[in-house]
This record gives sequence, C-alpha cells and structure tokens, in this order.
Amino acid sequence: MSRISILDQDRCQPKKCNYVCIEYCPGVRMDEDTIVINESNKKPLISEELCSGCGICTNRCPFEAIKVINLPEALEDPIHRFGQNQFELFGLPTLKQGKVVGLLGQNGIGKSTIMNILSGEIIPNLGNFEKPGNWDEVIEYYKGSSLQNYFKSLQKGEIKTIHKPQMVDQLPKVVKGNVKTLLTNVDERNQFDYIVENLDLESVLERDMKNLSGGELQKVAIAATVLREGDFYYFDEPTSWLDVRQRINATKVIRSLAEDNKTVLIIEHDLATLDALSDNIHVLYGQPGAYGVVSSMKGVRVGINAYINGFLKEENVRIRNKPIEFDIRPPTPEDEGNILTNYSDINKKFKGFELNAEAGEIYHDEIVTAFGSNGMGKTTFAKILAGEEEANKGRVEQKVKIAYKPQYIVSDFEGTVESFLYMNAPTYGSNIFKSEIGKPFALDELLDKNIKDLSGGELQRVAVATTLAKDADIYLFDEPTAFLDVEQRLTAGRTISKIVESKNAASLIIDHDIVFIDYVSDRAMVFQGEPGLNGNATAPSDLRTSMNIFLKDLNITFRRDKETKRPRVNKLDSYLDREQKEQGEYYYLKVE
Repeated sequence: MSRISILDQDRCQPKKCNYVCIEYCPGVRMDEDTIVINESNKKPLISEELCSGCGICTNRCPFEAIKVINLPEALEDPIHRFGQNQFELFGLPTLKQGKVVGLLGQNGIGKSTIMNILSGEIIPNLGNFEKPGNWDEVIEYYKGSSLQNYFKSLQKGEIKTIHKPQMVDQLPKVVKGNVKTLLTNVDERNQFDYIVENLDLESVLERDMKNLSGGELQKVAIAATVLREGDFYYFDEPTSWLDVRQRINATKVIRSLAEDNKTVLIIEHDLATLDALSDNIHVLYGQPGAYGVVSSMKGVRVGINAYINGFLKEENVRIRNKPIEFDIRPPTPEDEGNILTNYSDINKKFKGFELNAEAGEIYHDEIVTAFGSNGMGKTTFAKILAGEEEANKGRVEQKVKIAYKPQYIVSDFEGTVESFLYMNAPTYGSNIFKSEIGKPFALDELLDKNIKDLSGGELQRVAVATTLAKDADIYLFDEPTAFLDVEQRLTAGRTISKIVESKNAASLIIDHDIVFIDYVSDRAMVFQGEPGLNGNATAPSDLRTSMNIFLKDLNITFRRDKETKRPRVNKLDSYLDREQKEQGEYYYLKVE
C-alpha cells in the first residue's frame, strides 16, 4: 500500500486550533519534519514520506481537515497531482473514434480534471507537482499507447478539441449578444438548421444570452459545441436543466457527432441518458476530494450495473458497501391511505400562459413526483400549493404547512454554511438533524465554507437539507437533483423518504431524472401541453399509469434491466420498442 495525505484548505483553520496536528504528531515529537508550516499560507504541510499513517492528526483535527489514505496496491504512478496534500488522479480514459465514451463517478473524483487534461487546458505533471507539466514527458510516459499519438498531436496543434463546460449558467458573463448571431458565427460544420431544429432553439434565436433560462443556456452551449469543427468533443454534464424530451433530443444531437466519425467523451449523472448516449464507459472510483482512479473501459450496461452493484470485477475493487436497489412497487390503491390534503380543479392564467390541473389528493407518508416538459407549469403548480401563487379558479381544500425548495437557488447569503443553517434550518444542532439530514448530505465538510463559494452541487445539498429541517406537512422540491452525482441523487431520495415518513408528512418532487423518479415515487403527476403557452396536469396516480401517459407523448419506451431492475431506454424502433408500443406498455414493469 502507498499512502497519501490530503489537507482540505477550506476547512483547515490553524488560527483557531493552534496547529494541534503538529503538536500531537509522533514524527514531529521525534524531531522529524513530518508536518511543517507552509510559509505561503501558514497552513500545515504533511510529508507523505515521513508520515507513519498513525491517524492521530486526523482524529485530533477539530475541523476534520486532514485525511491520511492508504491507496490500493495495484495503482501505478499518478497522472496528475495538484500539489502537496492535494487531489491526485490515476489513469485516463480510452478514446475511440466514432464512439461516445462516458465517465461515471461521484463529484470531486476527477472527471472534470480528465476533460481539462484531454482538452489541453491542463498539462499533466505525472504526480510531480513541484514543477509544471511537460508534454514531452507525458508523451514518453504513454509510449506505445493510443494516448501517445493523441498527446503528440495535441502538443503540435494538429488536432482540435471542443469542450462544453459544466457551469453553463456562467456563460452570459463571458458570451454576449444575440443567440442567432452567436451560433451563426461558430457554425463551421454547416449544421445550423439541423441543430436548431433538433434542439428546438427557434424560439430563442432572437433573444440575448443574458435573458436565457438555465435549460436554454444548456441547449445553446450544446449547439455551439456541436456546430464547431473539431476532432474530439468533450461534454461536461450536458443535460443539467433539461427536461426528458430535451435530454432525448440532446442525445440524438451529440450522437450525431460519433456518426460523423468524431470522438466524443461525456460526463453525465443521469443514468438513463448516459445509457442511451454512450457506447462504452469508464467508472471512476476513489475518495472525493482526495484521489480518483479511472477503471478499465467497460460496455455501457456492464459498467453502469457494476457501479450500481458497487463492485468492479476486473479491478477487484468494492466501491460501495451494498448495491443500490430498485424496487418494482405495485400501484398505490386510490381508496387506501389517509388524505393529507386535496384540491379542486385548478386554473391559473398569466399573460400568454394558462395552467389547468385536475382535482387530486395527496396522502400522508407518500412521495408524489411531477414530470413533463419545461414550461408546462410544474413550478407554478408547486407555488399554488405552497401559497406563493393564487389560482384564478379552484383551491386547496385543506390548508397545510409547506416547506419549499425552489428550482433556482439564490446564493447571495453573506456568511458560512453553518451561519446559514443556524438562521434557516430550525432543527440544526439537534442530534436528529445531525444523523438524519447532516450525515447523508455530508454537511460537516461544508460548514466552514461561505455560501457564495459553494459549487452547484454543494449549494443543492444545503438547500435540500435546509428544507427538510423545517416543520411542514408537505415538502416541495423543484429539481432537487440538479448538479448532484448519482450517489447524491439517490441519497437525497432516501433521505426525503425517511424524513417524510418519520413526520407523517408528504412530498411533491419536480424532476427530470427518470431513474431518480423511479427510485422515489409512490405516485406521480404528468404535465402536458405546449411549452410556454399552456399546461395540463393530471391528478396524482400510480407511477406506471403516469409514465405510460408521459412516454407515449414522447414516443419512447423504457424497459427494466434484468440484473439491477433500473429503467433503461429502448432504442427507437428496436424489437422491444415496437413490441411495448403495440401493448401500450411504454414503461415496462416486467424485468427484461
């Protein structure tokens, strides 16, 4: 076993602890420089050569800022390390011309770093962080492999890489002007009409970038990437903010690159989309924020199932204590259960938009999911239930207390996560909060960070946790999975379910991730209509009925994986797709 030491720079606060790690380190007491003070930032530097791995510093640190980790013996030299006591990456994925390769793993495990290396934004230092990376050394390291030729061509500027970034909401800060002008200027492949039609961008062409929603920005970012002429295309989370129909369209557009013999690499946390989009995948494992390891290339079904089961056979590595389990639940009987609240037929009119929702009930101890295309009124319906909007016709019969997490989270709070929780999470500080909410969402590692410095995923975890800490009858979550990785999404689902049951409450969740919806739903609502013009919502009913309505409208079918029971998209016009459509079973409960 080799050993690495990781120091979380954000959590380390030597002024408050007076270097207890140094004080109690056995190596320091023996006059060795096992831990010294970094003169540039006055924080500890841990020597991995001298560290004995005793674990005293990790246990004594009051801020849990130190990790001493034993690495698997089979690991070879690192590809890149950001600095002493900082993140270390092992391995790179295999690129295949004319194929889409996916990366699957937790946030903070090195996926974006891989894309930055392959796009030439980072020159890997092969673990020697004391000097800048050198292309000649990288090329020599990969001698005899396909990556040798890749990096040689990248160094000479003989290949062109196109990189769609993760945080598309930041684009208006750097890209100004009219959408049509922007896309026309980057259309190097003469695909403007095809891309605009398939990504449904006609309605935004004359708008300014600064006036686009998150989903619209994502579609424009995908379009701008696909329109440019390149050899290698890298997509970092291309489906955030997109609804199911838009995800299917984005899949078609991105796959068109592979059909044109381009090489494509994607990072994606929506398992159904990753499954439909990829030809092969690499699973990344390790410890978030500490080190990441790239697995061997796997078939997409085999790789996703290995990730769900938590065991990588070829590497002989267990990445999770137990598998993620998907249950095939029978429909909830409509005449059973205690009604928490019900509502009459609801009508809400805005200028240019109208929402109509069928009368329905919400029971105690259930999770109702709401899905449909963007612009159908899902958020409006949630706000009517929450009392933030008033219906023109109809009403909520039983007044209930609502805790509401909105779709877009404002991060302008001045202060730390801990201060925010003290002010906004009523149960924060209690043992119940710590065990039932704080631990699942790993909030301890965020407490000393400023809210304004959080990533999208970190902010989402804080927002969902804060909502669950409130006393309510119904917990409303508008897109709680945005920016979360697969593990975090399913953890959020389990935590919401547990809190709802313990409080004899209910939850309404608006989301677009079919796997997450399948994992958490007791019943579901479908929103149909014309985006931005009108929306029609069904009453809550069993998931199978709702999904059949929804997927029939999209003209796509799902089956269940025979090994893990997870939902999988059928290829359009495949044998299973045709068979299920003939039977009217767009969301098959039978395991295939």
